[in-house]
Formats: sequence, structure tokens, C-alpha cells
Amino acid sequence: MPVPDRIERTLELAHPPARVWAALTTAEGLGGWFGSHAEIDDLRPGGEARVRWDGQGEFTLWIQVVEPPRRFAYTWAIEGLPADDPRRTYVEFTLEPTGTGTRVTVVESGFAQLPDELAGAYEGNANGWRTELAELAGYLDAAS
Repeated sequence: MPVPDRIERTLELAHPPARVWAALTTAEGLGGWFGSHAEIDDLRPGGEARVRWDGQGEFTLWIQVVEPPRRFAYTWAIEGLPADDPRRTYVEFTLEPTGTGTRVTVVESGFAQLPDELAGAYEGNANGWRTELAELAGYLDAAS
């Protein structure tokens, strides 16, 4: 059975787009919910960020799209592939204001390029987004 190409999750947050944007695009914000520490070298297409999870290593985010406070996207390596493998997945966050806050949609695509032996990376990331988006909501709620 082929690996699905994309993961899509939507989250309703009771916070304005500017606060959600800061949680996605600042080192303090990213390190508060997405990993245990983050650094952003340059928040622009072509820039890089690094996110570290204690005990799980560090991952580079290659920034692709920065359209405040609406769209943020990056690519990152696929776990299980060699570090120099050029295949990556594309992650895009879209923020939409609602009457009560912000609707965040995250889409990660590019899994169809995986070899069969790495099909588990899709499930790992699908489960990871459930956890990470719950942590984003918790981070924003705690900062209120």
C-alpha cells in the first residue's frame, strides 16, 4: 500500500493571529512548544532555523515562505534518511482569523517519495503533529 503524501491538521485557537504567528516564527515561541530549544538565523525564505528536542537531536528547518501573519513554511529532513539525502518534506502553516481567535492549518507533504522501508516516517510525523499542536495550544494558553 503506498504511503499517503500529506498530513493535514487544523486547530482552533482562542488567540489572535499575531500571537500565534510569534509562537511559530520566533526562537522563544518555537522553543516553547516545538522542541525544547530553537534558534532562528534569519526569518526569510532561504533562512534557517534549528529546533532541538532533548534526547532526540537537532533538526534544521529550511525556511521557504514568510508572509506575516498568515503563512509560514519550511522544509526539513525525513527521519531515517541519511543526513546528506536531498529529499525533504514541506511543512506549511496557514493562519486565518476567526471571530474567537485563529484557525491554524498545518500541512506536511512529500511522503510519497519515501522508500517502502521508511513508510513508518509518515505515521511518526502524523502522531507527532497531534502532540505538537496540542503543545502549541498549551503554550499559548499558558502565556495568556
